[in-house]
Amino acid sequence: MRSLITHVLDTSVLITYITENATGRERVLSIIEEARRGKVQLYTIYPVLSELLYVSTRVYEMAGLEEPNVKALDFLLWIEGLVDIVELTHDIAFRVGEFKKLLMIALTDCYVIATAESLNSIALFLRIEKEMGNRIGLIGRPPVEFLVED
Repeated sequence: MRSLITHVLDTSVLITYITENATGRERVLSIIEEARRGKVQLYTIYPVLSELLYVSTRVYEMAGLEEPNVKALDFLLWIEGLVDIVELTHDIAFRVGEFKKLLMIALTDCYVIATAESLNSIALFLRIEKEMGNRIGLIGRPPVEFLVED
């Protein structure tokens, strides 16, 4: 029997779901549909949910929607029903520190990568971010995938 594909989702992937005409949105919609059908297991972490609340509120505000904070909270509740939230452990926290020193990228990105590593999963980002540059290769066979190549 084939093992289930698993992903730890970054904020960039989740926010693309609500951003019409965003590059990579079709891939995000496909991954979420696969998760709904039980073909893919999705995870995320609390720091991503924190970022998601902030960013989704901004997206809804910029779109001119009424009650953007309420819509953002509804989106987060929907996400929480779709993905499993991974509790952060001592080992993950220490690995995050090592990634932060080595990669010099955003702390939340380090958490996503370390969590994926701990689950033997793939950290899923929308695209490689500027600060990641060529550094992502420093972690050796990183559990990282990017949906969009620039």
